[in-house]
Amino acid sequence: MINFEEELKKFHPSLEIEDAEEAIYNQDLTDMADVLVKMMKEIKEEE
Repeated sequence: MINFEEELKKFHPSLEIEDAEEAIYNQDLTDMADVLVKMMKEIKEEE
């Protein structure tokens, strides 16, 4: 039978996951609001 308490004591997060998490949080991601604002500016500039 699995002793969950013992297994949790052995657990160490993977460095790969921590690195990926840091890379994701450090990215400047564009959301839909940014895309719409940019599109509106381009339309106004064309007029």
